[in-house]
Amino acid sequence: MAEESQEPQSLESLSLDWGFTLPDEVWAIPEEERDAQARYNDDLCQWGDRVFIRCILPTPLKGTDDYFGWGAWAEVEAEVFERYLDLYDADGREEPPHPAKLANRLAPYPGTTLGTRLLIQFQTPDERPTLILLDGDKSRLAQDQRDGIDTARHREILETLPLP
Repeated sequence: MAEESQEPQSLESLSLDWGFTLPDEVWAIPEEERDAQARYNDDLCQWGDRVFIRCILPTPLKGTDDYFGWGAWAEVEAEVFERYLDLYDADGREEPPHPAKLANRLAPYPGTTLGTRLLIQFQTPDERPTLILLDGDKSRLAQDQRDGIDTARHREILETLPLP
């Protein structure tokens, strides 16, 4: 009987991102009603008076210059949304970070993600804004973002996600 290999999977073979199509609350609207209730594309979403921006929440991968990126949505105030639109085709990296709330549940972090307060940092026109957890946040997600994750944690995260 052959033994299963316990060799760690190489980083190159592990997915480096996971994205959400829409904010969770908008995704929960029945499909036949969604287009009538919300306006959205790959980058922006408006649902009633609530507005969202699709971002990247990076989690550094220890021992590399790379990261695992959550393609997550952030709910922002109307003024922040308007500012993002003003800078959509410009370099927004010099813009100070703005407050936001995470609009997706991240399965590897039960009970700690939907509505998590964070900061949104605009980027260049060809990059999604970056989400940064607050300094005082003691959650596992914030810890992973600050300290990075090793290959075992990376694999553990991927195993909690549904297959594409």
